Amino acid sequence: MTTPFDPIDLAGLRLRNRLVMPAMGRARAFGPGGTVTDSMATYYAQRATAGLIITEGSQPSLVGQGFPNTPGLHSAEQIAAWHRVTDAVHAAGGTVFAQLAHVGRIGDPDLLPEGLVHVAPSVIAAPGQLFTVRGMKDFSTPRALTSQEVRETIADFARAARNAMEAGFDGVEVHAAYGYLVHQFLAPSSNLRTDEWGGSAEGRVRFAAEVVAAVSAAIGAQRTGIRVSPGIRYNGIEEPDLEPTYAHLVRRLNETGPAYLHVVESSRDLTNLLRKEFSGTFILNPATDGFTSAADLTLIEDGTADMLSFGALFLANPDLPARLRVGGPYNAPDTTTYYGGTDEGYIDYPSLDA
Repeated sequence: MTTPFDPIDLAGLRLRNRLVMPAMGRARAFGPGGTVTDSMATYYAQRATAGLIITEGSQPSLVGQGFPNTPGLHSAEQIAAWHRVTDAVHAAGGTVFAQLAHVGRIGDPDLLPEGLVHVAPSVIAAPGQLFTVRGMKDFSTPRALTSQEVRETIADFARAARNAMEAGFDGVEVHAAYGYLVHQFLAPSSNLRTDEWGGSAEGRVRFAAEVVAAVSAAIGAQRTGIRVSPGIRYNGIEEPDLEPTYAHLVRRLNETGPAYLHVVESSRDLTNLLRKEFSGTFILNPATDGFTSAADLTLIEDGTADMLSFGALFLANPDLPARLRVGGPYNAPDTTTYYGGTDEGYIDYPSLDA
């Protein structure tokens, strides 16, 4: 029987176990130009006993930033700074992927340089408000990307992936979840386009599929993963046609052959379908009443997933794999940082005056 503590081959990368630390927001890129700091290197190195670490989302372009003090992977300064993290994780024997996250219509426009506004598939503001350094603000109305700009944005992802490899990462994860740009293209509630990037399920999955294909062409499919959150109603996302949309997305992904598909679960039936259809490694962040825990390790043992991601418990327990192996004890996560939906909905934002 396969156990969570067995090594696994991830498209040629030998991982020490099947436990994943997923991307969770930190907002601590306090260095010049949105660069990471020594404290972030310490944070990730402390968790290097995970089979795979996926760092917090990094914007692939200036317009991809939506929150204060989030890191980027679009400048030489940022590339150099990320080496602090990758060197520290590798020195501790870990494997680390960078998450590439473009916020699309979600974000504070005051963070953007003059003349830039947030972009999206369609001119539809997300309902509700977002956290900013000046308190809660209504989401702003984005500008719709032209077809040419969609292609330029795909190129931004590929360029950021190359930058990640230059920064010493072992690979990248494309963030196609939680209502950010790639997810906005997937969802009919945020994508009203009638061109090749919208309309049918085939059109709406095209952006995600072509981002993964471009990143794979840039750094190799074996170093590329993608995270999705089908049915997670966050940031104004509504997806009434989950099965046909995500089944078609998986078929398109299989044409490229990325290393893994990372699913934030809303439906076990859909999970089982995607697991059956996807040709690579299947990582699951399971639907739970709270957060992924030791009780969910059976999902690896029974073959529901190849690897399991733990959000909140990894924040509270840097040595989580050792604690899971012996059954605890566990530090309790601070649930005040929870912002909704799933275990990976945990963030670790500092106070506004930090």
